Amino acid sequence: MKTFLITCYVCIVSLSHAQPETSVVGSVLNERDLSPMGGVRISLVSTQNLSITKSDGTFILEWLPFGKQQLLFQKNGFVTQEFEVNITDLGKIDIGQILMQPDIQTDQSENFITLGEDDFLDDIRAQNAPGLLQATKDVFLRTAAFEFGSSFFRVRGLDAMNTSILINGIKMNKLQNGRPLWSNWGGLNDVMRNQEFVNGVSASNVDFGGAQATTNINIRVSQMRKGASISYASSNRSYKNRVMGSYNSGLLSSGWAYSISLSRRWADQAYVDGSLYDANSVFIGVEKQLGKQQALNIVAMYTPNRRGRTSPITQEIFDLKGNQYNEYWGFQDGEIRNSRERKVVEPIIMLNHFYELSDKVTINTNLSYQFGYNASSRLDYRNTNNPSAAYYRKLPSYSLSRKPINFQEAFVNEQEFIKNGQLNWFSLYEQNIGDTSDYVLYDDRTEDKVFSGNSIVRVELSDKLLLNGKLHFRQLYSDNFAVLSDLLGGENYVNTDTFDNYQYNLLNPDQVVLEGDKFRYHYGINAIEASSFVQLQAKTASLDYFLALSATQTNYQREGFFESEAYQDNSFGKGERLSFLGVSTKAGATFKTSGRHLFQLNGFFSQRAPTISNSFVNLRESNSVVPGIKEERFFSTDASYIFRFPFLNGRLTGFYSQLQNANEVSFYFTDGIGGDTAAFVQEVLQGIEKTYIGAELGFESPITSTLKLKGAVSFGQYTYSNNPNLILSSQDLENGFLDVGRTNLKNYKLANGPQRAYSVGFEYRDPEYWWFSPTVNFFSNAYVDVSPLPRSNNFFLDTDGLPINAIDSDLSRVLLQQEEFEPYMIVNAVGGKSWKVKDYYLGFFASINNILNETYKTGGFEQGRNANYSQLKEDFERERPVFGNKYWFGRGTNFFVGCYVRF
Repeated sequence: MKTFLITCYVCIVSLSHAQPETSVVGSVLNERDLSPMGGVRISLVSTQNLSITKSDGTFILEWLPFGKQQLLFQKNGFVTQEFEVNITDLGKIDIGQILMQPDIQTDQSENFITLGEDDFLDDIRAQNAPGLLQATKDVFLRTAAFEFGSSFFRVRGLDAMNTSILINGIKMNKLQNGRPLWSNWGGLNDVMRNQEFVNGVSASNVDFGGAQATTNINIRVSQMRKGASISYASSNRSYKNRVMGSYNSGLLSSGWAYSISLSRRWADQAYVDGSLYDANSVFIGVEKQLGKQQALNIVAMYTPNRRGRTSPITQEIFDLKGNQYNEYWGFQDGEIRNSRERKVVEPIIMLNHFYELSDKVTINTNLSYQFGYNASSRLDYRNTNNPSAAYYRKLPSYSLSRKPINFQEAFVNEQEFIKNGQLNWFSLYEQNIGDTSDYVLYDDRTEDKVFSGNSIVRVELSDKLLLNGKLHFRQLYSDNFAVLSDLLGGENYVNTDTFDNYQYNLLNPDQVVLEGDKFRYHYGINAIEASSFVQLQAKTASLDYFLALSATQTNYQREGFFESEAYQDNSFGKGERLSFLGVSTKAGATFKTSGRHLFQLNGFFSQRAPTISNSFVNLRESNSVVPGIKEERFFSTDASYIFRFPFLNGRLTGFYSQLQNANEVSFYFTDGIGGDTAAFVQEVLQGIEKTYIGAELGFESPITSTLKLKGAVSFGQYTYSNNPNLILSSQDLENGFLDVGRTNLKNYKLANGPQRAYSVGFEYRDPEYWWFSPTVNFFSNAYVDVSPLPRSNNFFLDTDGLPINAIDSDLSRVLLQQEEFEPYMIVNAVGGKSWKVKDYYLGFFASINNILNETYKTGGFEQGRNANYSQLKEDFERERPVFGNKYWFGRGTNFFVGCYVRF
C-alpha cells in the first residue's frame, strides 16, 4: 500500500508543470463595522486554488492563470461575494478591500439545527457520523445532514469513529470508543459555527484525519462574528424548548476580545414517552493580541445535561403500544421518572497560542484539560422479578408459548400491558419496606481526566508548496464504577451477584451497601496517545496534490480495585500493559481540466489501535485482554467527478473501503450455549473484516434565479467480508471462557442504517428573504444486526451438548436469514423568513418532517437469547415470537420552529 501511494505521488509530481507566476492580494472587512475578517475562504471558480484570510483580514491567492477570473469569498454566516479580476501580466494584483455582508438566510444550518447532540446522543444509533452533518456547500452532504439524518443514515456506511472531530486543533474523539460525545459542546451553536470541514480523506491543515471526514471547530474568540444573538426554538423531537443567547465583542482596539454564550434546552418528555431532556450550556472565552504576531486564547465550556433514554421494542410491543412506547419510565407521585437517565457533566478548559512567525510560517500550540463524569442509571434487583412491564414473561406471547396454552392469561396480560405498561415505582417502594432492598437504582459512572496538548505548524515552502506538521499528546485516567444512588425506600443492599450470589468484591465480602457507595465493579484505565503528522500540499494551474504521513503510539492499562470471585486470579491490581503502533498514510490529487470539470482521486491506509472498549474481554470485572489483539487496518479509496455548468453542478463519487483485524465486544443473556447452558456473556468477535463499496451523487440545477432543483443519491453495499472468530466469557462457563470458533458472518449485511437513499426536492429563495424547500426522500436496504452465536457450530448442538440428529436445511436457512426492513418514503418541508430592521437582523424558521406520518424502522438487532436450532425453530413457529427482534422506530410527523434576533 505504501509503495502504491509513493508511486502515485511520484507520478503526480511528474505530471505537474511550471506555470507563469501570478497572484492577487487584498483584505476582507466586515461591512457592518469595517473590522478585519479572518478565516474567509478565497477561491478561484475555474480552479481549486484556495487561500484563507489571516486574523488581520489580508490574503494572497497565488498561481493564477491568465484571463478574466472569478474570485469567490466565502464564510459561514456571510453572503458569498464574487469579484472579477483580469490577469494580464505577471506579478501581484492588489484588489484592495472586499466588504462582506452578514447573511440573514443562514437560519437552517446555524441558528436552529444542531444534529449532533439532538439526534445522536444515546443508544446504538449514536454510531452514526454526525461529524459530517455540518453546514457545507456540498449538495450531497447537506442532504445527508438535513434529509437523511432522521433515518440514521451513515455516509459511506461508516460510523463516527472514522470521523475526526477537533476543537481548536484538539482531538475530541473518546479513547474509550473512538467517537466524539456531542453533548460536551451541545447548545453552543453560536460559538461553534466556524468550522473547517474536509470530506473523506482529503487534506486537512490541522490533523491527519479520519477515513470519513475531518472537522476542526474554530473557537478563537477574535474570529467569532461580532455582536449579540438571542433565539428561541420549540420542537417535539428531543426537547420541547430551547433558549440561546450570546455576545461576541470582536477584536477591540485594546487588543482584547471576549465572548459569552448561554443556552438551555428542556422537556418533561419529547416525541418518545418518558424521554426527559434537561441541558444547560455555558461558554466563556477571552483572547489577547500579544503584538502583531502573537495571540493568546482561553476558553471554557460547561454543558451539564441529563436525558431519559429510550428502549428498543419488539414487533409485539409495537403492535400493542405504538412507536412512542418506552419501557424505562413510570409515574411517581404524578411525575414522570425514567429509570435509565444519562447524565454528562464534562467541562473543558482550553488554552491556545497563535504565533505568526513570518508571512510564511505559523505555529499554533494548544492545551486542553477535560474532567467530570458520565453516568447512566439503571435498576438492579435481588431475589425478585424483573420490574419492567415489558419483561417477556409479562407479555401475551409468553402465555401463548406455554403448554397447554393459557388463552385467558394471555388476554389478561395483553389488556394489562395496553392499559398500564409502564414501570410501577410505587410497587418497588412498597416491596422494599424492611432492612434490605429488593430493588435499587444505581449509576454506571465514568470519571475521566483528560490532558491534551499539541503544536501545529504551517510552512509555505514556496508559492506552490505548503507543509503542515503536528505533534500531539493525550493522557487519560478513567475511573469506572457502579454507585448506588437510591435504595428506593429500603435501608441497605448487598454487594453480591443478583442471580448466582457471586461476590463482586472478595476484598470486602457480603458488603452492605448504602447510598453513595461503590459496588458491583470498580476499575481504572490509564491511557496515553502520542502522535506526529506531516503533510505536503502542492498547487499548480492544472493539478493539486498532497501526501500525508502519520505515526501514533497508544498504550492502555487496566487496574482493578475489586477482586471478583468469578475472576479471582485476574481482576484485582494492574493488568497487562497494551501497546500499539499505528502508521498511516494518504495521498490525493485534483486534476483541473477546466473550470467546469474537476477529477479527484484519493487513497488512504491507516493502522490504528483498537479502542479501549474493544481491547478487554470484560472490562468491569477482569484484566483479561482479547487474545491475539493487534492493530486494526483500514484502507479506503475514492474517485470523484465535480461538474460545474450554468444549468447543473454537483459531485459524483465512487468509493471502496475495507476494515481488517477489528474486534467487537458486546454483552447479553443467552440460552443454549454448548447445549443447555444459560448465562450472561461477554461476546468477543475477533479478526472482523468489513467491506464498504458504493457511490454518491449530489446535484442542483437552477430553474430560475430564485428556484432550483436539488437531489442526492447514495448507493452502497456494506457487508461482513470474512468469518471472524467468536469467544464467550462468563462466570457461568467452565473456566469462565469458551472459544466457540468461527461464526459464519461472511456476506451478511452490516446494520448501519439504509444502504440506499434517494432525495429530490426544490428550493425557492425570494429576493425579500423568505425561502421554502420541500423534499421527498426514499430509503431501502436497511438490515437488522445479526447475532453471531447462532451462526457458529453452536447452532447444531442439542441440549445434551451433542449434534442434533435431524436438521431441516431449508428451515435452517430461513431461521438464519437476515431481516431486511421494508423500504419507506419520508416527505419533509422547511422554510423561513428573515428581516433587517436598521441594525437588527430577525429571522423565523420552521420545519416539518415525515409529513405523511410514515411508520418505519431505523435500526434493530436480533436478541441473542436463542442460541441453537431447536430454540430458534420453536420460537419461529409461534404466532408471536417470545424473543423476536428488537427495533428502533423513526418519529412520526414532527416539527421544529424557532426565531432569533441578532444585533
